[in-house]
Amino acid sequence: MEEERDRIKEAFEHKDWNEIRTNDSWAVFKIMSEFVEGYERLSKIGPCVSIFGSARTKPDTKYYLLAEDIAYKLTQNGYGVITGGGPGIMEAGNKGAAKGQGVSVGLNIDLPFEQHYNPYIDSDKMLNFDYFFVRKVMFVKYAQGFIVLPGGFGTLDELFEAITLIQTKKTGRFPIILVGKDFWAGLMEWVKAVLLEKEANISPGDLDLIKIVDTADEAVAEINKFYKQYMLTPNF
Repeated sequence: MEEERDRIKEAFEHKDWNEIRTNDSWAVFKIMSEFVEGYERLSKIGPCVSIFGSARTKPDTKYYLLAEDIAYKLTQNGYGVITGGGPGIMEAGNKGAAKGQGVSVGLNIDLPFEQHYNPYIDSDKMLNFDYFFVRKVMFVKYAQGFIVLPGGFGTLDELFEAITLIQTKKTGRFPIILVGKDFWAGLMEWVKAVLLEKEANISPGDLDLIKIVDTADEAVAEINKFYKQYMLTPNF
């Protein structure tokens, strides 16, 4: 992969547009291969919940420990856990799943900084991606719910993409749980005051797509409540 990047960089430096266009064409096959591998391997994991949050969250901090507890309790309710495979909240999620002897999936992304896979992922359930958009498809397609802890731009990107897909009916509805009322309160107040009431850019019912909780028990209860309410089972 490094050789490919070096070749692209050199092509741009020398304005070799033919090389760049050729590389774009071949990239289609790399994208296809990531989709195929993801579909084949994740179709066998069973009911899972995706846990999101910052890669920068340190062990033994409040939200790391909370994510670990949530993941553990999910496994005790019959769910596996999917994370982005890296450190921080992702590591905590996989650690909790491993502690509960549940399915522990990691969808790692190749980044020049910050991201490296954590040691708590099942050896046969660790996938590496070069493309964010392929990775995000896997999060949505193979999860029965999203649990989102405090994070940065990447966490917000994944959160709002999920809301958008449900809002526009491009995917079936699934529970989206925000953990940490203190963290999320300001954002949700802005969404209600500006997007809904001032600008009318969303509908009142869109706010019902999200639940905000503070504890691991509340987070897991919201997942269970959703499937009981809609008389669904969290299976494919």
